[in-house]
Amino acid sequence: MGKKAAAGDVEKGKKIFIQKCKQCHTYTSDCTNKTGPTLHGLFGRQSGQVAGFDYTDQNRDKGVIWGEDTLDVYLTNPAKYIPGTKMVFAGIKKKGERADLIAFLKDATK
Repeated sequence: MGKKAAAGDVEKGKKIFIQKCKQCHTYTSDCTNKTGPTLHGLFGRQSGQVAGFDYTDQNRDKGVIWGEDTLDVYLTNPAKYIPGTKMVFAGIKKKGERADLIAFLKDATK
C-alpha cells in the first residue's frame, strides 16, 4: 500500500500522474517545461508564474495560489476554473482520484 499524504494516496496519485499528466508536465527539480509548465514548486506558487512558459493572459491574471483546495477545484474542470487556459484536459471528476493526485503532487513537487 502506498504512503499517505493529505487525504490521498501518493502511490495511487503517481499512477494517475503517469496516466493523465506526464504527457504534458514534468515535476522534477530540473524545471523542464513541456506542452505544459513544470509542476516543480507548485504548492504556494501563483498561477501563470513559471519562467519560460507562455501562459494565456487569463492564466496569469487569475492570480490563484496553488494549494490542495485550489488544485481540487481546478482539476475538477480546468477550463471552467480558468476560462481561456491552454490546458486541454477535461478534468478528473472522481474526488478520490483528485485527492490521490494532489497527494502525489504535494510530495513530488517540493
